[in-house]
Amino acid sequence: MEEKKLKTKVIRPKFDTDLDIIELSKENIEDESIFSFGTVSDCCLENHEADRVNFKQVIFTKVIFNKITFRRIEMTDVRFENCDLSNVDFNEASLHRVEFVNCKIIGINLSETTFRDVIFENCNGEFAFFNYSDCKQVAFLECQLRSSDFQNSKLLKVEFRESNMLGAQMNYTSLKGIDFTSCNIEGMGVNIADVKGARVTTTQAISLSSILGLIIK
Repeated sequence: MEEKKLKTKVIRPKFDTDLDIIELSKENIEDESIFSFGTVSDCCLENHEADRVNFKQVIFTKVIFNKITFRRIEMTDVRFENCDLSNVDFNEASLHRVEFVNCKIIGINLSETTFRDVIFENCNGEFAFFNYSDCKQVAFLECQLRSSDFQNSKLLKVEFRESNMLGAQMNYTSLKGIDFTSCNIEGMGVNIADVKGARVTTTQAISLSSILGLIIK
């Protein structure tokens, strides 16, 4: 897989050369279960709930998560490739060196999550929840983020590149230093104080001014 060069320095997941095959099922996923150094592929995990599940050095490929609630999940050195995590509940998660590549994350709940060195690449994250999260060194590359929710979050060294953020909600989140020039931010929900220091095109600035009730003459 060709890695795209990032403007933001994000450390990608690290994996051992030999990873075992991990068989996941409702029977072996309990509160505080730990899974490490393995791969999970071509399966469906559904109708299950567990708290503080821990994944370390795990690669998920073509895995469907259906009606899954893993609150306070902890992931370190994890990659999701071509997975469907739509409407998954990962509230209060902790993600360190995690990648989501070519994944469906429509409506995923990552509220109150700590993100450190996380990449979302070519993902469909419409209606995804990132509100009240703490994001540092995070990249969204060519993602669909229409009507996503980033309200009341901390964004430090976060990159949005060529992503559709139509109607995304960013209220009470400082956007200082964030470059939106390659993105669609039409209808983005922001406060005047939020956009101070953000980098936008002239067209985007005019669009934001109408949202904020400003009159440009």
